[in-house]
Amino acid sequence: MVSWILLLKELTSDVGKTSEFTVEVCNHIFFMCTYLFVYLWVYFFLQWCDERFDFQATFLQCLAKHVPNIYSAEMDPLVEKQEEMVQAAILYPLECYLFGEDPDVFLEKLQQSRTSQLCGKVFKGGETTYSCRDCAVDPTCVLCIDCFQNSIHKNHRYKMHSSTGGGFCDCGDTEAWKAGPLCTKHEAGASGSPKENSGCQLNEEIMEHSRRVFPSVIKYIVDMLIWEEEKELPVELTISREKADNYYCVLFNDEHHSYDHVIYSLQRALGCELGEAQLHTTAIDKEGRRAVKAGHYAACQEAKEEIKRHSENVSQRPLHVEVLHADVMAHQKFALRLGSWLNKLMSYSSDFRQIFCQICLKEETGSEKPCFISKLMLWDARLHKGARKVLHELIFSSFFMEMEYKKLFAVEFVKYYKALQKEYINDDHERVLSVTALSVQMFTVPTLARHLIEEQNVITTITETLLEVLPEYLDKNDKFNFQGYSQDKLNRVYSVIYDLRYVLVSKPAVWTDRLRERFLEGFVSFLRILTCMQGMEEIKRQIGQHIEVDPDWEAAIAIQMQLKNILLMFQEWCACDEELLLRSYRECHKAVMRCSSNGRSREKTVFHLCGHTLESRPYRVSADPVSIHLPLSRTLAGLHVRLSKTGAISRLHEFVSPEEFQVELLVEYPLRCLVLVAQVAAEMWRRNGLSLISQVFYYQDVKCREEMYDKDIIMLQIGASLMDPNQFLLLILQRYELADAFKKIKPTKDQDLIKQYNVLIEEMLQILIYVVGERYVPGISNVTKEDVIMREIIHLLCIEPMAHSAITKSLPENENNETGLENVIDKVATFKKPGVSGHGVYELKDECLKEFNMFFYHYTKTQHSKAEHTQKKRRKQENRDEALPPPPPPDFSPAFSNVVRILNCDVMMHILRTLLQRAVELETHLWTEAMIQMVLHLLSLGLLEEKQQLQKSPEEEVTFDFYHKATRMGSSALNAVNVLMLLEKLKRVPQLEAQKDTVNWILQMFDMVKRLREKSSLATVGAASGSEATKGDESTQDKEKAERKRKAEAARLHRQKIMAQMSALQRNFIETHKLLYENTLESQGKDDAIMEEEIISSAIDYSRIALGPKRGPSVIEKEVLTCILCQEEQEVKLESAAMVLSACVQKSTALTQNRSRILELSGDTLDPLFMHPDLPCGTHTGSCGHVMHAACWQKYFEAMQLNFRQRLHVEQIFDLENGEYLCPLCKSLCNTVIPIVPLQAQKINSEDAEAVAQILSLARWLEIVTARISGYSMKNAKGEKPNLPPFTNKGTGNSALEFHSILSFGVQSSAKYSSSIKEMLILFATTIYRVGLKVAPNEADSRIPMMTWSTCAFTIQCIENLLETEGKPLFGSLQNRQHSGLKALVQFAAAQRTTAPQVLIQKHLIRLLGVLLPNFKGEDTPSLLEVDMFHILVGAVLSFPSLYWEDAVDLQPSSVSSAYNHLYLFHLTTLAHIMQIVISSATESPAAHSSDNSEEAQSAQSFCREVCHQDIPGWLVWDCVKKGIMPYLRCAALFFHYLMGVSPPEELLQVSEEGQFKALCSYLSLPTNLFLLFHEYQDTVNPLLQRWCTDPVVLSCLKGKSIAIRYPRKRNHLIELPEDYSCLLNQASQFRCPRSSDDEQKHPVLCLFCGAMLCSQNTCCQELVNGEELGACTSHALQCGAGVCMFLKIRECKVVLIEGKTRGCFYPAPYLDEYGETDPGLKRGNPLHLCQERYRKLHLLWQQHCIIEEIARRQETNQIFFGFNWQLL
Repeated sequence: MVSWILLLKELTSDVGKTSEFTVEVCNHIFFMCTYLFVYLWVYFFLQWCDERFDFQATFLQCLAKHVPNIYSAEMDPLVEKQEEMVQAAILYPLECYLFGEDPDVFLEKLQQSRTSQLCGKVFKGGETTYSCRDCAVDPTCVLCIDCFQNSIHKNHRYKMHSSTGGGFCDCGDTEAWKAGPLCTKHEAGASGSPKENSGCQLNEEIMEHSRRVFPSVIKYIVDMLIWEEEKELPVELTISREKADNYYCVLFNDEHHSYDHVIYSLQRALGCELGEAQLHTTAIDKEGRRAVKAGHYAACQEAKEEIKRHSENVSQRPLHVEVLHADVMAHQKFALRLGSWLNKLMSYSSDFRQIFCQICLKEETGSEKPCFISKLMLWDARLHKGARKVLHELIFSSFFMEMEYKKLFAVEFVKYYKALQKEYINDDHERVLSVTALSVQMFTVPTLARHLIEEQNVITTITETLLEVLPEYLDKNDKFNFQGYSQDKLNRVYSVIYDLRYVLVSKPAVWTDRLRERFLEGFVSFLRILTCMQGMEEIKRQIGQHIEVDPDWEAAIAIQMQLKNILLMFQEWCACDEELLLRSYRECHKAVMRCSSNGRSREKTVFHLCGHTLESRPYRVSADPVSIHLPLSRTLAGLHVRLSKTGAISRLHEFVSPEEFQVELLVEYPLRCLVLVAQVAAEMWRRNGLSLISQVFYYQDVKCREEMYDKDIIMLQIGASLMDPNQFLLLILQRYELADAFKKIKPTKDQDLIKQYNVLIEEMLQILIYVVGERYVPGISNVTKEDVIMREIIHLLCIEPMAHSAITKSLPENENNETGLENVIDKVATFKKPGVSGHGVYELKDECLKEFNMFFYHYTKTQHSKAEHTQKKRRKQENRDEALPPPPPPDFSPAFSNVVRILNCDVMMHILRTLLQRAVELETHLWTEAMIQMVLHLLSLGLLEEKQQLQKSPEEEVTFDFYHKATRMGSSALNAVNVLMLLEKLKRVPQLEAQKDTVNWILQMFDMVKRLREKSSLATVGAASGSEATKGDESTQDKEKAERKRKAEAARLHRQKIMAQMSALQRNFIETHKLLYENTLESQGKDDAIMEEEIISSAIDYSRIALGPKRGPSVIEKEVLTCILCQEEQEVKLESAAMVLSACVQKSTALTQNRSRILELSGDTLDPLFMHPDLPCGTHTGSCGHVMHAACWQKYFEAMQLNFRQRLHVEQIFDLENGEYLCPLCKSLCNTVIPIVPLQAQKINSEDAEAVAQILSLARWLEIVTARISGYSMKNAKGEKPNLPPFTNKGTGNSALEFHSILSFGVQSSAKYSSSIKEMLILFATTIYRVGLKVAPNEADSRIPMMTWSTCAFTIQCIENLLETEGKPLFGSLQNRQHSGLKALVQFAAAQRTTAPQVLIQKHLIRLLGVLLPNFKGEDTPSLLEVDMFHILVGAVLSFPSLYWEDAVDLQPSSVSSAYNHLYLFHLTTLAHIMQIVISSATESPAAHSSDNSEEAQSAQSFCREVCHQDIPGWLVWDCVKKGIMPYLRCAALFFHYLMGVSPPEELLQVSEEGQFKALCSYLSLPTNLFLLFHEYQDTVNPLLQRWCTDPVVLSCLKGKSIAIRYPRKRNHLIELPEDYSCLLNQASQFRCPRSSDDEQKHPVLCLFCGAMLCSQNTCCQELVNGEELGACTSHALQCGAGVCMFLKIRECKVVLIEGKTRGCFYPAPYLDEYGETDPGLKRGNPLHLCQERYRKLHLLWQQHCIIEEIARRQETNQIFFGFNWQLL
């Protein structure tokens, strides 16, 4: 009560003067309310006031006061502040008055009490919807993802699709589902018991307030939305204050102007910046309108004219701009806010919805004005986008949630249907934004559709609308002619056709008289549309001159496609009721007769043949107009078939008398159409252009053939069943213009004309085959729809095995978009699963091959040839004859039983004999093999028909006498022989050898039918004919086998003779060139001997140790390589011209342990010498392994630059300026070349090695190295005393002597490279530097050597990681491209040092050693835990020879010196790496206890106690060290193998974990107990350990304050994806863009590297990177994958590969349906499941660094993607 009083006080604050009580009175009332009796008095007093309270006036005055103030800044609105003001000033008081208590409390109670069974979720564009194929009444019945996940349909056959927006979840609608209408969330009582919620139902007071509030609110919304005045408001919203001169120039959205055009127009007209114009345009596109300028009326008017002027051009009308007063704009905006408020309120209570609907549907008494909701619907096309969305959502949340009011709304909708559709067709917005799109929600509800048909005559309304919106396309004969049509308008007209389909989608189970009459009325109205289409767009054969412009044909065919299912649905509806079917047939027949009688000529021509005469209208398809569009005739054919199927045809005479029927006239037009198709095939219409060819294609295509081609065949079958067979065939001959071809007339010698005749005869024979043989139509024979589909599938699979999607595309869809494939496919085919690529296919079962009919009427000519070839090939492989006779057809139904008479009529026999006679007499110009093949097929059909009839009935009852007619002599001299005799002669015709088996089969059939005729008893006939026929078959087959054997033997002898001749020629050649062959053999023998000696010697000296004094010899192979460009061979030598490998250098994060680390996009200040142990980003070098001369490659690259710059698309594939090109051989993307540097043989003298071993310990080696470095430092520092480490102070003698002592253990001169190789070394090193650091090339930069060592180390780590992931051995399993590339890379890295100043290399070495030897540590030297030790090892080993550099001579260490240098450097880094592992595992708690007390465990435990001062179990430390060091040892083995060429142990060629560790230790000169290294070098290493452990970073880690990288590092994999794709869709549905406040559906993409969900292709998530706008994916790729990344577009089920800012491609997703196929775009919508093999393939694509290569290949082959803006992805 108190809240009500507060609200009343608020609402009456502005009208106190006119009220019967004042504010003072209210204050006294508040005071007196403290007493109970006064409280009651006040209650009754307020009730009395309430009855007299004018809510509407008060409400409007409140709005007039507050709304203009709240929405006063539309140019730069503060949305949150506006919302706060609206809530405080208007909505909160309004809700208080409405609810009578605190709104939050009240709404919470209502929220808890909601028990609605309808979901009511409105779909946004792009949102995923689900439809159950088993339970949905029609395909429009869909579920939202939440309801689907909680429904029984999840385990059914379902489809997934992306919504276009505006749809409605049908969960809870019992009429939408055959089963499972409710999900678990919406089951009755799921939200709580009704008893518990009864206290929260709306009481009478709230309902009374609702009836008072809602009318005012709704009227205000309606008035403001349809308000047309720009300057003035309604009187009741006008306040007394002076009107301000504040106006807005408002720009409205349309679908004609592009985004860029609007931006351009705004910039030019308003002079605003690009960013501001983009902001305006984005808002206009989203909301539908936007204020782009504020000011006085004149200024806004001027801006309006400027915008119009700049946006108008010749082909486009100007943008829609209005000048609105600020108050008008404010009230219109608030009206939408009130609409949203009502929309929210509707979801809480059914009572609110009912009251709202009542008010919206209430019409003013005595007024013809429409109700509120009708006003809004009629104004819909003039509302902007934002207003339409609010209106439609309000309708969804109110009317569509209450079935009673949904029906009333549908009545209103149908009442204004014509006006609404006309408004929509003239509108320019998408259908989803039109109120007409709501039709699907009403028309597809079966009970509602019946009601609308019966009460509102909706079918007639829709069909009349269709005629009324297309008047300009009717010609003078009232036929449609779509020449110069508007595609946009026709697309909108299709919506009317869709509505008709929606109404008819569910057939009625029960027919009432009213329903029958209304439907028939609608059907007759629909026939008027078909009448306008019957014979439309007639064409006439062009003779002489080619047509100048192809006529528009697409619109007519498109409408045929749209009407196809509607025609079928009308026929199915008619077939539901016998009375209705007959009456519909009568109406359709009348319509056909009316169309056929127009322009009929009374003159008739007479045609005689074989004693039969035909009188017909004079007409020639080749000369007179003809149309391919005959929907009326085809509808009649469909109804006739259904009469036959239902048996109602027996009553047809009651509705259509035989005199009225006129079957000849019914057949005439379909026959003309078929003749037209034949003449097009005969190229008689080629001067009519491509439009006719296209129409003929669609006429027979699966999209149209059901209601075009197939129905024309049926109409001919109707004619054949009702006409005299001879008359029927004469009519066909005359229409095909072949009368002269079968008369005794001397043929012409014109070859073109002969060819035309032959093609026309072939086409005619084919049609006759179809008329007689095509019986798989329910009603024509006793077959089911399943039989029809099975036959279609069998014939498709007879061509070749096919994928499920390919079969589906080749089958017609019904009204529910189903083909029926799944119901029958397993009966006729077996499924073969796919491999890693490709898709699964269905293969035909062997038992179904007998159903193959070579002249299947849905075969194209190509399919016919392919199927025939496939089946003959199969039979040949099975060693069977190649005859392909037709399968026995099913019997005709009684109504069509007379069709077979045309097979044995006189004219047919005349045709068959004539063609066979021509073939026998070899009149080659008058017959073709295809023609004879068809004749044989017709003979086969006749014999099969007679055989079947004889087997089913006694001979005396069989009137079909094909055998008798075929064996009878012809009456004329031309046909003086019978068919049997002609067939015997035909076997001897050489040109028809391929038909010999078929002829033999027909002759056997003649013999079989003869025997059946001769038998007196049917039972005896069956047994005897079967046995004798078998004998006949066997004898014939024996003869055929003997003949084939004889031919095979002759062919074998012929081959032997040819081979003997070739051998003789070879011997003669060898004798002639004897000297050449002797030299060749001799040199080959010498080479073999030398190779044997080398193998033996190497076996004797062979040792498989890579480091130290016992290092084995390098295995040097002579490399003779062939250039892929010039094909010349060359041996790889240091002094020779350079040979190169094509290569690709790229940045990579494939090994990173921390994807959250921010990468530096520019390397201008980056120091690449040290790699962090989490390997954040490395530089990978890969090669395709193809070799070229450096000179050849340079010429090739220059030629590419010259040739490809002229092609527009190349810049997106190749970045020519950055050196990119495609490998000439394999087309891999490359951006550089690796020079091939030969491996230098290094052999160690064992005696020298042993002598050095006595002197050169690790301590001594360190002293020598330190002295050398100190000497260099002294030179560089000009006499300053160097800082020497402590272990060098032990009696240091002559400093000069110590400086040169490093040379005393062996030196040799450095390798001398040719200038060509040096040039390539510099080129490749510069490319690594440029790509790895993303900087401009600079050959003098000091970081070039660092990048060289870094890419070498990182590439080896990547390859080791790949081998381990794939479970392959370390050696021997690399691909050739990987082996060649790695070998060249390591040798290049070793050689590159010679191209740089040695002082620079020495500085880098000192910095590297600073990590290992703390005395060399500088300010920038990282901690032991902050570097990757393998990178340190590679850098130190490759830079160490620089210490041998002398001013006077260029030296390098000898083999012995190198062996010790490598050994000690490796041991030092190994010790450091062990230390890293121990420190990082020191804080690790053991997962399980182990009693391992091995030597290694004891050594590990004592080491931890001494060094780390921690008591950690030894077994745990040893286990951590052994596992953690393995990747490092594997990488080191690869590195030293490719550096030194020493063969690895056999154990490393196999996969064995334990054996691998021992082999690695042996190969790398390590003890298997790695802690023995610390004991061996104890005195030397202990000081190092102390210094390492006192490092602050190490101490922090040991104390547990920081975490170090754990070893072994985790192996990176692509993220784990759910097995069911719907889980991903669910995840995407819950995704909300973090930068966008609206709830519009985005385009979520999933990063497969890190699992981040991004908002793709939206301006909200674009980022400015280095001055460029980048999309979310592109900017994410820069950080996550260093520019290379892999994403999954969830709603489109596509993988996107990205490289850089300008390149990318689409790749098949790893999700497959049950048929082994991907579904990009979710077009098929089948359930998808993760294919692990394909996902693994994606993983390898990433780990092998082949993403860039894949992108380039796909962009090269699929140029369609070049228009995609990858930068903004």
